[in-house]
Amino acid sequence: MTQDELKTLVGQAALHYVVPGEIVGVGTGSTVNKFIDALATMKDRIAGAVSSSDASTQRLRGLGISVFDANEVGDLPVYIDGADEIDGAGCMIKGGGAALTREKIVAAQSRRFVCIVDESKQVQVLGRFPVPVEVIPMASQRLARQFAAMGGIARLRVKDGQPLVTDNGQHILDVAGLAISDPLRFESEVNQWPGVVTVGVFAHQKAAVCLLGTAAGVKTLLF
Repeated sequence: MTQDELKTLVGQAALHYVVPGEIVGVGTGSTVNKFIDALATMKDRIAGAVSSSDASTQRLRGLGISVFDANEVGDLPVYIDGADEIDGAGCMIKGGGAALTREKIVAAQSRRFVCIVDESKQVQVLGRFPVPVEVIPMASQRLARQFAAMGGIARLRVKDGQPLVTDNGQHILDVAGLAISDPLRFESEVNQWPGVVTVGVFAHQKAAVCLLGTAAGVKTLLF
């Protein structure tokens, strides 16, 4: 199966975790787009969605699914999102789509995180994929030096020759060269650095379930 077919497979499988009559938390990215398309088939059986990005909001509304502001609702029963990497404990690297801050907010508002990925995203130790970090622009060079002190190489993410600007009006540093053996500690430490908005390690808001797309079908991992 192609990677696109695997994404479709896990996107459809995630429908089993959507609670009828409730609002569902929806993430961002190419795999989540497959889930949003599948969600449209049951849009009359849910109250709507809380979205983690402008792009997902547009896709949801384009398919006739109501989107609520996170402040308008209470706890969500489930948040469904992809990941750039996931380890054996359900900790993840996220932010390849630059939506990590809002993703973390919606994940924290949800009682259950269901991660949908293909098997190429499964790793033993986080860090093969560069860690995205949303930062306040004036702090980017100082933060790059802090990552260098721990062995990381931080590069400012650019788009069309200019620094990429997130939905929150901030910049992204992508940090390569790290092996994150203690994701919880790493996330807690980096989040305290002045100028960091959010680090793209999800250990405090880790996955409870991972739907892993494989050539043999969808494998369900529980954490």
